[in-house]
Amino acid sequence: MKYAFVFPGQGSQFVGMGKELAENFKSAKEVFQEVNDALSQDLFKIMSEGPESDLTLTTNAQPALMAHSMAVVRVLEKEFGVLLKDKASFVAGHSLGEYSAACAAGVFSLADTARLLRTRGDAMQKAVPVGVGGMAAVIGVSFKDVVALAEACSEGGYTCVAANDNADGQVVLSGHIQAIEKAVEIAPEFGAKRCIKLPVSAPFHSPLMGPAAEVMARALAEVEAHKPQIPLIANVLAEAVTDEKEIVKHLVEQVTGSVRWRETVIYMKEQGVTNAVELGAGKVLSGIIKRSDKEISTVSAGSPAEIEELAKSF
Repeated sequence: MKYAFVFPGQGSQFVGMGKELAENFKSAKEVFQEVNDALSQDLFKIMSEGPESDLTLTTNAQPALMAHSMAVVRVLEKEFGVLLKDKASFVAGHSLGEYSAACAAGVFSLADTARLLRTRGDAMQKAVPVGVGGMAAVIGVSFKDVVALAEACSEGGYTCVAANDNADGQVVLSGHIQAIEKAVEIAPEFGAKRCIKLPVSAPFHSPLMGPAAEVMARALAEVEAHKPQIPLIANVLAEAVTDEKEIVKHLVEQVTGSVRWRETVIYMKEQGVTNAVELGAGKVLSGIIKRSDKEISTVSAGSPAEIEELAKSF
């Protein structure tokens, strides 16, 4: 069996995340404390108690999801003796999850990753005024057709791009709100079953995020990056990278570039991956991996019981 460990992106957060881990495992509690210290904020309180409105803020959701994922990694390693570098052929993460993957592979320290994601969340939120940009999920049509739809909505100086190629028949558009609203209206003409506006506050993974990419280039330049212990599949490439400078470069590109998740799954399969293990909150990635390739076995681990079950399977 050949394993890829994958890390969820924004949208997988929920109030109560990590609470059970902290109650059951000292190593998980230490991760949450370390993240709190790095951010000079009780982020874990927001994760475990809410309110949901605070947790869903990009500035909190991004480091919170990474903290939960890394707590799972730490518990696997410290409590069950399952070392990712011994088990994983690849790591990959969806959008902010790529930072979790980089941290799990030893590219960045936990504290640096938390601070980078706080910076990233703030920068993405500030890049475009609220109400100017948006995103929409296009269901039931190929990536090629969604690209054609995006082009049709990019007239009159408006930007619209295919931002997340998640799975067969599930692609997310991003851009100016006028272009997104037009896409919702005309999507059926391009064969889409549905086109739904997403409840997000910014047009992530589009050229409109240019100011945030500049912020991240500066922030990443100030952080020490180490050679990954596990090859990391970059979102913007959909192939593995083993050089830390390349990983940093692609993390900057990722702010404005597409998340090529469907192709990432195809790449995993081509490299002989048989099992994808999702570490952290929710089961979103397991679901979209299955949509792209039914043969890859998927499992999600975020709770103590799931981690224990996973550890026994190795």
